[in-house]
Amino acid sequence: MKIGFIDYYLDEWHADNYPEMLRKASGGEMEAAFAYGMIDSPLTGKTSAQWCEEHGIALCGSIQEVIERSDALIVLSPDNCEMHEELSQLPLRSGKKTYIDKTFAPDRKTAEAIFALGEANGTPCYSTSALRFAAEYEALRGRRVKSMSTWGPNGLETYGIHQLEPIMMLMQGCAAQVMSVGQGGWTNLLLRWEDGRSASMLCTGGDSPFAANLCLEEGCKFLTVESDFFGGFMRSLVAFFWTGEIPVSHQETIAIMAVREAALKAAGNPGVWIPVQN
Repeated sequence: MKIGFIDYYLDEWHADNYPEMLRKASGGEMEAAFAYGMIDSPLTGKTSAQWCEEHGIALCGSIQEVIERSDALIVLSPDNCEMHEELSQLPLRSGKKTYIDKTFAPDRKTAEAIFALGEANGTPCYSTSALRFAAEYEALRGRRVKSMSTWGPNGLETYGIHQLEPIMMLMQGCAAQVMSVGQGGWTNLLLRWEDGRSASMLCTGGDSPFAANLCLEEGCKFLTVESDFFGGFMRSLVAFFWTGEIPVSHQETIAIMAVREAALKAAGNPGVWIPVQN
């Protein structure tokens, strides 16, 4: 199966590493064969042609060419989620299975519009954070989580999804309010559910492991994510490309984007509860 990459710019970590991950997870039955980058890398200046030559992937001159030549599609742009709606327009009209990388959308409205386009055209699609597939979190699925605290590396806008998605997956339901109590390079967020449960997440702004402390009905559990969560994510992606069965519902992803939207507003207004637009 030939997979096509569609990216804002190709010289980034996901585009660099997904080809080998796909090959390994599929036992060599899938390959990243075609790619399109809208612009040259604003970080390194590397062109799409240079990137494709380095990775042995055929350069396409348009998104439509990638779609026509590929069996399934990955819309990348992991650090520029504001580009996903534009980059996904043609893929989601194609009917070909499409994965849209994290972070899915800048807000709830955009998330709803992207999924609506795929659904209207019968295009199987989904998005997720790779942290959803960490073995440490997978082992806790289905257990009642009363409260949860997580922390992880880098900033809220780009890396916050890797904490927020496991929180929403394990806590279930949707947070109703978000407040920021962070300052400086740290972003510390409090999330409150309508049923009284709560969670917190800390984006350190720098290097840090992904870790969590969970209050379960039977007691507390602390964990540090040490498993190969990208391996788990990639195996799930390969299964999606074979079957078309999405591992994360559109409704759940929309809810996560709504909480993220509120979190970004809260970060700019410390000490104020920001409602989540559910």
